[in-house]
This record gives sequence, structure tokens and C-alpha cells, in this order.
Amino acid sequence: MWTQIVGKTRLELTPLVNHWWNTALHVSARGLYSRPIPFQDIVFDIEFDFIRHKLVIRTNDGGERTMELAPRSVADFYKEYMSCLRSLGVEVRINTMPAEFADAIPFEKDTKHASYDKEYASRFFRILLNSDRVLKQFRSGFIGKCSPVHFFWGGFDLAVTRFSGRRAPERPELDNMQREAYSHEVTSVGFWPGDGRFPEAAFYGYAAPSPEGLSKEPVRPTAAFFDTTLGEFLLKYDDVRKAQQPDAAILDFCQSTYEAGAKLAKWDRKNLAREL
Repeated sequence: MWTQIVGKTRLELTPLVNHWWNTALHVSARGLYSRPIPFQDIVFDIEFDFIRHKLVIRTNDGGERTMELAPRSVADFYKEYMSCLRSLGVEVRINTMPAEFADAIPFEKDTKHASYDKEYASRFFRILLNSDRVLKQFRSGFIGKCSPVHFFWGGFDLAVTRFSGRRAPERPELDNMQREAYSHEVTSVGFWPGDGRFPEAAFYGYAAPSPEGLSKEPVRPTAAFFDTTLGEFLLKYDDVRKAQQPDAAILDFCQSTYEAGAKLAKWDRKNLAREL
């Protein structure tokens, strides 16, 4: 919920970039980072520091505010966060209803969700830091349109997305957010801590729209599989941990899931990728 509050600040104050790329957070050397956000004559950034366990808000004129990351309610965090922004001269109103969350309570009223475990926040950050490094290596092999490696606070996943260059068929059943996200043909890979549908951390890969026969395509390494509930290829994080060469296992998974989707969707792979 705290990352959603910061992400929604970016959503309100930054220009829309295709597929909502302007709203995502990015992995920094210490945690998750907003990149610079403009407000009138102020530019500020926000960082979740998972080493000191603080939220740090900095402005271009030397202003700085810090908040403790510790067990506290979402409502308490939201109140202090907005107060810190106002004290730095930033006035913003955000949609306080959480996105992509089943048990949604407006931030200012949410006294139910109040947990924070420093040890597990640190572990999650270390996974993000190394996943970010490997996914950036995978990204470098593509010369077509490609997203940054970035963290989406709605799905709580670290992702990188490749594009064929072709528009996707219209899908009226999608909401406005999803229509913008999937306006063009994509293949995407990333790391995700899981949810109620799949309660294990995993690397994932998918194509949208999903071409017929994708679930039957062979992917690597041998521990990878297609989950019919999610409609995605998965490689469990625990299997990556056990691999003799974890980086190579992730890169093999990313490459093979991309090849599966791009082959079936007839992408111009020769002109979109390069050998590394």
C-alpha cells in the first residue's frame, strides 16, 4: 500500500508515457525510487530505503523529509506522507483507493493493514536488486521498442516488456488501464512475489495477446512450466536459488519464453533482436 501511495503521486504529477511507464518505480542501490517528479517550480524524488528502513523525500532546493518504515497502519503512513509533501511545498491529491487489490480500503481509512518486517523487506530488496541486474542484461539484446526494467506497484512485480511494433486487436472487455498497457503486441518477463492464485515467488513470462498454442511451447530451464490459471510461464524462485548458475537460468527462461511468444505471433525477430 505504501508503494501505491508513492506511485499514485507519480501518476498525478508526471506526463503520461505510453503503457503507464511514467507511474512505475525503479530499483536503486538502496531500495525503490521514484525518479524526479515535477511540481510547479519544485522537483522532488522519493526513495524507499530498505537499508536504513526509511522513506526519504528530497527536493531540488535542498529540502528533505524522512519517515520511518516500521509497523504502522496505511492510514498513519498516508497522513504523515501527505504532511511531509505539504511541508516541502508540494500539494497533490491522489486517488486513495488501492489498485489491483482484492481487499481494497481507502488509504486514509485503512487501519487493517499495518505490518512491516525489516528482515523480509531487506530480503525482498536483495531479490529485486539482483533481478533488476539480470533483467537489464536480457533487455540489452533487444533493439526494438522495449520498456525499462521497472517496478509496477499495482501488481507488485518487476518487469521488462518487448514490443513487436504492431498494434494489438481491440479488447473492449479491458478497463482503461489495461487497454493502454496492452495497446500493442508484447512479450513480457519479470519477477513477482506471488499472490492468492500462486502463493510462491517466481519469474514469469507471457505474451499478449496470447497466441494459440503458447502453452505447449517448450521453454527452459527444465524447471519452468506453463500455469493455466495465470496463462503464463513460471520459474519458481526456489528453483532459481538451487540452480548452479542462477543468472544463466533466469536469462534462459527469459529468452525461451520470448522466443515462444514471438515465434507463434510471427514477430520480425531478425530485425528486433541482436546476438549478445
